[in-house]
Amino acid sequence: MAIELNVEELEAGYGTVRVLHGVSLNVRDSETVALLGTNGNGKSTLLKCIMGIVRPESGRIDVEIDGEKIDLIGLGPREVVERGIGMVPEGRRLFPRLTVEENLHLGAFRNAARAKLSDNLAFSFEAFPVLAERRRQLAGSMSGGEQQMLAIARALMSSPRLLLIDEPSVGLAPILVSRTIAKIKELKDEHGLTVLMAEQNFNQAIKIADRGYVIVHGEMALAGESADALRENELVKQYYLGTDL
Repeated sequence: MAIELNVEELEAGYGTVRVLHGVSLNVRDSETVALLGTNGNGKSTLLKCIMGIVRPESGRIDVEIDGEKIDLIGLGPREVVERGIGMVPEGRRLFPRLTVEENLHLGAFRNAARAKLSDNLAFSFEAFPVLAERRRQLAGSMSGGEQQMLAIARALMSSPRLLLIDEPSVGLAPILVSRTIAKIKELKDEHGLTVLMAEQNFNQAIKIADRGYVIVHGEMALAGESADALRENELVKQYYLGTDL
């Protein structure tokens, strides 16, 4: 089973404000692709377009699943999730007055996931043992790091083939950022997930990315075909590594 995401010449925004300008990217099966950029450059908007939360003005978004190409433009979030695409949103967006386990159950609403609810719940607890220990605890009473674990696990409950992760480092202490990024790599390596991760923390993202893109002012400024290519690029050195040109 294989999945591939293709975005071509995407134009999108909010009302009269244009955010994305001819954005194109590709995510191949079993890759971790980093979408790098500072705040306000369009990373979240791009992920929302893929998920059907924001409707693009023009361009194409399609996903090829086991040889079948599916046009995602015009589909709503529920329909996108039904195609096997899950998302961990920026800020986690949990239900704070529901328990850990209740939040996880809400992630398993798509048809394919309902049949695997018990298996996916066991998988989530295996991946994040602290969630099993606190399954009856209210999500809003957990630490930031624990909430991020729960947000990732909730997305996994939908049995995704492709996982979009928006700014996993936001609001976390450096040690928790490292642990979160390492867990994403572990999930990808051990369970064959395909991952598109939007992140502004270059040094953390590049630890697990197979390759990546840099988005600046809503335009793709760089496509690096390997982690090394990204590290050695002069644009990256200037804006992300603090190296003078």
